[in-house]
Amino acid sequence: MPAADHLVTVITRVGCHLCSEAEQTIARMAAELGFATDVVDVDSDRGLANAYSDRVPVILVDGIEHGYWQVEEERLRQRLAR
Repeated sequence: MPAADHLVTVITRVGCHLCSEAEQTIARMAAELGFATDVVDVDSDRGLANAYSDRVPVILVDGIEHGYWQVEEERLRQRLAR
């Protein structure tokens, strides 16, 4: 599946510097590879907060958790190539 067929979601929190870095990295990669992105505030939903609050930023690929705290760019590229 080409990278353009994927959705990468970044679960973030206002004021989180790691979240800002992750958002920038994902935006740069999306511009290069053409995949869709979404950014969701973890504090906007109790379910998200319960699941991810202590691990933001969390990266989801097609709704499945891929990683947290930082974007492992090479690993994400490999996942998006599948």
